[in-house]
Amino acid sequence: MRAVRLTVVTAAATAATLAAVTGCTQKSDAKAGGDHVIQVTATDDKCEVSKTEFPAGHVELSIENKGSKVTEVYVLFPDDRIVSERENIGPGTKQKLTAEVKAGSYEIACKPGMKGAGVRQKVTVTGGKSVKRDARLDKAVADYRTYVEQQAEDTLPKAKTFTDAVRKGDLKAAQAAYAPSRIGWERTEPVAESFGDIDPKVDVREDGLEAGQDPKTDWTGWHRLEKALWQDKKIGSREKELAGRLDKDLKDWQERVGKAEITPTSMANGAKELLDEVATGKVTGEEERYSHTDLVDFKGNVEGAEKAYDLLKPVAAENDPALAKELDKQFAALDKLLDKYRGDKGSYEFTSYDKVGKADRKELSDAVNALAEPLSHLAAAVVVK
Repeated sequence: MRAVRLTVVTAAATAATLAAVTGCTQKSDAKAGGDHVIQVTATDDKCEVSKTEFPAGHVELSIENKGSKVTEVYVLFPDDRIVSERENIGPGTKQKLTAEVKAGSYEIACKPGMKGAGVRQKVTVTGGKSVKRDARLDKAVADYRTYVEQQAEDTLPKAKTFTDAVRKGDLKAAQAAYAPSRIGWERTEPVAESFGDIDPKVDVREDGLEAGQDPKTDWTGWHRLEKALWQDKKIGSREKELAGRLDKDLKDWQERVGKAEITPTSMANGAKELLDEVATGKVTGEEERYSHTDLVDFKGNVEGAEKAYDLLKPVAAENDPALAKELDKQFAALDKLLDKYRGDKGSYEFTSYDKVGKADRKELSDAVNALAEPLSHLAAAVVVK
């Protein structure tokens, strides 16, 4: 879920984040600052790019935030679908982002404060060399697309169980069905968010609303209903109306998700984004601030990241055995740690997050950071030969 993140991060985690590269560049271009490397300078009111035309292939954005606000940078299709993104770029910091792009028109957007449409630059991608792929990566993309479509398909009946309970005014049943209805979304969140317009309808928190939006009329989706169920403890006509809208918006997601642009690089970057979602929302307790079902979301994010990794692993392990070994180790460690807070094995009943103490939250955060750092190198391992 995209919103302003207010996160306390350890120095080690910050260093790891700044060092991480979320994708692979063509090495010769990266070293020489060639056609595929674009300098992006973000300020509080500008988004300057070093070139507005470049050839198709893997493009690296070398980003520097010279503004006073945390920003994020996107590569966007003309219809605002997301090609790739980098969030939480702090003032005075630099990060890198790689996207696989075909010839066509795009926009590079900087979003100071991580809200709004951002400051945009139009760019043109010209014909270039096609990206060479291992045939196993084409299969990985196809299998991942099937996985994403299945997660969306499976979400609809679970969401309907939730929304039916809301429409009936059954508070306890709605509370029980809330977290299970979100698991498929959490597993595939980067793909869901890539459409741009769906996430703000179904998964925005109140503090993620845009300037000028009124929570009473403009806030919709799961978290609006979460607040009603746990904080207000009542279901009125507005909540019943919002339940119907959630059904409609999730159906829209399910119908569109099969058309999402998916590449090996976007799968790898998406896996890292899922760990970032955990680090900036779930571990802090911000995501499910009323229901405290954060650990269910947490597990869904980790499962989605692990699925993408498992599909890319045959190539990653061949190109970078040490990285694959480390990822296997850190995924296993995080899964084991999450099991401490789980009910029956295989269930999605987790400890209410308000019962998880400060020391235990730090342990979870450290485990997430230990996985996120090597995961940031996965894209390089599946592209570099």
